[in-house]
Amino acid sequence: MTENQYQAQLIKRIKSRLPGCQVLKNDPSYKQGMLDLTVLHGPRWASLEVKISPRSPRQPNQEYYVNQLDEMSFAAFINPVNEEEVLDALEEALEPRERSCVSES
Repeated sequence: MTENQYQAQLIKRIKSRLPGCQVLKNDPSYKQGMLDLTVLHGPRWASLEVKISPRSPRQPNQEYYVNQLDEMSFAAFINPVNEEEVLDALEEALEPRERSCVSES
């Protein structure tokens, strides 16, 4: 399987786990090292760098952008080996959070 084929399957999995989300493929020629996918879900967002294997080479700046965007919201490298773990974390990061009410007594 190529990285493009894996990415297409991954987008379908993300959309099934986060109904109503938008998954955008970023333009690799716009900014060197920017991550492959942006996931928009309600008021939240995330970025993913798709690799075909854990040993796939990383482009310059990809580690930087994963760290920077993860501090802002959620970002990760994803591949078939860590996919389930990353998708679980993605889902947790993007799902709406319950607001707790503090009652005054």
